[in-house]
Amino acid sequence: MYVIMAATGHVGSATTRALLAPGHAVIVMTRDASHATEWRAKGAQIVEADAEDVESLRAAFRLGRRAFILNPPAAPSTDTDTVERRTVANILAALDGSGLEKIVVQSTAGAQPGERIGDLSVLWELEEGVRNQSIPAAINRGAYYMSNWDNLLEAVRETGKLPTLFPADLAFPMVAPRDLGEVAAARLLSSNDDVGVRHVQGPRLYSPNDVAQAFSQVLGRPVEVQVIPRDQWESNFQSLGFSPAAAQSYARMSAVSLDSGFDVGDDAALHGTTTLQAYIQALVQNRGLETHG
Repeated sequence: MYVIMAATGHVGSATTRALLAPGHAVIVMTRDASHATEWRAKGAQIVEADAEDVESLRAAFRLGRRAFILNPPAAPSTDTDTVERRTVANILAALDGSGLEKIVVQSTAGAQPGERIGDLSVLWELEEGVRNQSIPAAINRGAYYMSNWDNLLEAVRETGKLPTLFPADLAFPMVAPRDLGEVAAARLLSSNDDVGVRHVQGPRLYSPNDVAQAFSQVLGRPVEVQVIPRDQWESNFQSLGFSPAAAQSYARMSAVSLDSGFDVGDDAALHGTTTLQAYIQALVQNRGLETHG
């Protein structure tokens, strides 16, 4: 039995689908069972657990043999670093006494120690925590999620502008959540010797220009990249509803990623098959919009 955290999110749902498709028994962990009715209809067991409640997490983990661990993202209106560090500590505490034989942990490329650098430091702390406990742990460092572009669809469609923090021609690793989920499922099913860090990327590097071109082809209209100057990053995040603390963390995380050249992994990186073009095409279709090309 496989326990999946965050099964209603991008990567958790992809992991759940990849396990259910060949008939594996899956337990979907969610704060609210009413949000997981889709999974019950597909044969998954549903258990309510909250990342803010250690005992509920441990009880859910005890129902399975192996678990997919994903620290749930905090609402951007909060102090995201503080909230997410707390839930990391809760997850680590819940693993103690869980009886699990293996875990697969979703982390991020570029994970590193630091202050106010968002997921880079928060997920580094999660990595360090699972390395310092007894359950065999496979750690997947995902590249920049293609789903980070999702919320820009309406603006791109209406204005023909694609805002980004990164240089228009800078190519860096991106990956579709579906591919991250498939890798997570594969490592959940593999032997206990399959542990440690693996980088997970898409089939090739992509730039914001490539993203704009993909949107242009699918929407059938010109799309121009609009680079946001660095001194406007925090105010831009705040305009989107981020708290000042969250805006600072996300801006610093973006700066560290950009200045370090992103973390491209090594020759052992795993590569998914979903192209950026295919991802954008599916995004537009799933929103019920007409596609071109």
